[in-house]
Amino acid sequence: MTTANRAILAIPGSLRERSFNRALARALADLVPEGTGVEVFPLHGIPLYDADLDTDAARPGPVIALKERIARAGAVVFVTPEYNHGIPGVLKNAIDWASRPAFKSPMAQKPCGMMGVARGLSGAMRAQQALKLVLLGMASQVFPHPGVAVSRAQEKFDDDLTLTDEDTRDFVASYLSDFVDWASRVS
Repeated sequence: MTTANRAILAIPGSLRERSFNRALARALADLVPEGTGVEVFPLHGIPLYDADLDTDAARPGPVIALKERIARAGAVVFVTPEYNHGIPGVLKNAIDWASRPAFKSPMAQKPCGMMGVARGLSGAMRAQQALKLVLLGMASQVFPHPGVAVSRAQEKFDDDLTLTDEDTRDFVASYLSDFVDWASRVS
């Protein structure tokens, strides 16, 4: 993330309109350091990965948009729920599209961070660990931080899915400040 490109692409790993993870991704715009932009990229419309379609002539439009947004961003933050101790299929599928061609994909050397929200106590920590392995496998640069694990989401967001818990807001803002500084150094 260069000084000229202090833009974060936030990718929520849930398709649900009322997802706490999507709500956290939207909240990042209010919590990033001044001069840093955030774009949320929902994964609706990304088809299942098909190598036969992964050519310049056949690649689906939503996949092209995803790869272009990743390439333009200074850094990516994945905001993932946890499904069966791992990342949701919709997120893994999008990452599979974005990971090609190997070592020349927009994810190669891209600074990446992770967050997760859950109703329970885990805060999607296991999903973040699974995601870290996937990101390292694509040669992405993973922020060396334990990540953001928001537990008991129903107590931290209001009925409009606004992040209202001040301690959580402060922690996410601190994480983002450190993330932006780190991404600027490693880009």
